[in-house]
Amino acid sequence: MARDLAGTRVAVLGGSGFVGSAVAARLAAAGARVRVVARAPGAPPFPAEVVAADLTAPGAVAAAVSGADVVLPLVLFTGGGTWRVAEGGAADAARVNVGVVAEAVAAAGAAVVLAGSTSQVGPGAPERIDGSEPDRPESEYDRQKCAAERLVLDAGGCSLRLPTVFGPATASPDRGVVTAMARRALAGEPLTVWGAGDMERDLVFVEDVAEAFAAAVAHADRLAGRAWLVGSGAGVPVRALFELVAATVARHTGRPAVPVRSVPPPEHATPLDFRSLVADPSALARATGWRARVPLAEAVSRTVTALVQSGVDGPSRPPLHPG
Repeated sequence: MARDLAGTRVAVLGGSGFVGSAVAARLAAAGARVRVVARAPGAPPFPAEVVAADLTAPGAVAAAVSGADVVLPLVLFTGGGTWRVAEGGAADAARVNVGVVAEAVAAAGAAVVLAGSTSQVGPGAPERIDGSEPDRPESEYDRQKCAAERLVLDAGGCSLRLPTVFGPATASPDRGVVTAMARRALAGEPLTVWGAGDMERDLVFVEDVAEAFAAAVAHADRLAGRAWLVGSGAGVPVRALFELVAATVARHTGRPAVPVRSVPPPEHATPLDFRSLVADPSALARATGWRARVPLAEAVSRTVTALVQSGVDGPSRPPLHPG
């Protein structure tokens, strides 16, 4: 768990995003002096310095991190509404996913804690990873994540490699698969899974992820120079996850659960979409005391409850991938 962070100056780049806003809120609750940096940050419901900035503009990153003790680059390129890097869009994505991180590392006289991804290991890794596996990234997204991470680690920072993160949004909406499927179920639509849906995913509630970053800030010296896995340590088949979402929505609405149906995968599917990937977070637990604490069923229920309370009655867009 995170220690008291009173007085620690933390700049959260992308602090109005789904993960960034949850992390910023958790840091503020721990007593940190939080600076929320985003293109349109709004007014966060916690004490924070707010900086509106286009971090791709010359000099913007250096100004944003000035005076910080710890910098969290939680920005993510989402051209086309997704984290996937489309053909022809690699340069634009790299400007955000790598360029902003490089400038933060160069400008910060501070520790840098990056948000990486468990998928950086590539499709050839074991289905259950512990952080000792060599990286063989296949997608452009994962190659960019590896490049940004190398910059951070070489500078003495650390990286938290995240699995599938989901939950209620405090600011920016969760665009992940759990929320997308919950929206479909609330609209009475069937949930669709690619193929048999027996590939396992490791899911972590957004509040637990925020706690992981707070722990990393508190123990930045202990975690320096290494990538650390964040995960529950337990996988759930995608079909079983969607069935849980359907059943949870049914309990909230009083209607029968919508069916879960298999469909052919789309053309943009990658090998990683069809393999299991579960992260063993034991190393991070030993170093900081962190572990995922919110059970999956409770996390899904809280996510659905938030959608119902916000008046959501249908999907905002079709889901882009199964996990």
